[in-house]
Amino acid sequence: MNEVAKVFLATNSDYKYTHKIMTYLFDFPHGPKHGTAHRPWQSYFDLILVDARKPLFFGEGTVLRQVDTTTGRLKIGTYTGPLHHGIVYSGGSSDIVCDLLGAKGKDIVYIGDHIFGDILKSKKRQGWRTFLVIPELAQELHVWTDKSSLFEELQGLDIFLAELYKHLDSSSNERPDISTLQRRVKKVTHDMDMCYGMMGSLFRSGSRQTLFASQVMRYADLYAASFINLLYYPFSYLFRAAHVLMPHESTVEHAHIDTDTESPLATRNRHCTDSKDPECCSNRNHSQLTRSISEIKPPNMFPQTPQEITHCHDEDDDEEEEE
Repeated sequence: MNEVAKVFLATNSDYKYTHKIMTYLFDFPHGPKHGTAHRPWQSYFDLILVDARKPLFFGEGTVLRQVDTTTGRLKIGTYTGPLHHGIVYSGGSSDIVCDLLGAKGKDIVYIGDHIFGDILKSKKRQGWRTFLVIPELAQELHVWTDKSSLFEELQGLDIFLAELYKHLDSSSNERPDISTLQRRVKKVTHDMDMCYGMMGSLFRSGSRQTLFASQVMRYADLYAASFINLLYYPFSYLFRAAHVLMPHESTVEHAHIDTDTESPLATRNRHCTDSKDPECCSNRNHSQLTRSISEIKPPNMFPQTPQEITHCHDEDDDEEEEE
């Protein structure tokens, strides 16, 4: 397999502890493939950092020093040389990692299991791509698929509640009795929470997301129960987030709504040249706009509405960042 990326390890543990753990994890009689010679764990990483002191690591960091792998002690002085394969370093910062690897922000996919110390800080301070490992997700998925009927019932109760108020407005004196419905919603919500154990779900309380879930959605580009899931995707795979509707988008239909063209706020187009019909623009100037804007005529009061796509949020700005 051709080399497509560099791999680095950054841990808060010291070298002796890291060496024991990594030796155990890579303790198999062959190399990366069957029939190849055994390799030490250090050979699988291009850069190894111990004593990282995250989340300080993503800020000012600490002094970068080289580790004597024979004794486990730190060598005297600050390391300022180039990156050498197989050498273990102590301390450092995320800026040093970028310099040693010759990478920048979005070029790095950082895999961690702590929402604050790993994901939030690396995303906000460095702009790294983030992959959050959540071991509890396996249980969450099991309950979600096994008890999906409870969530469907809760959705049905929400729809039924909305139907009770569908034809009522501020002039209505009628007050629907929803006490029975509220008790049922509370019962179903409790049953859902208990399916996840005594502490409830990590991601939701009833039909609402928890604070942890909202942080995952905001700061983690990817998340899974294990990073092993990446083996099921090619290196060229494009990960895209699922489309999430906001409340005002999910509660309306895509139906044509007539607007009052006489109102200066009826359309988003703020300049006469934005209108397809010249007469519409002319009529607008002789109605309400005549009494307000036409009399004052301030320069550049309304900006020109863009007539073409100015930015695509789903694409990287590689061309703009190249110098």
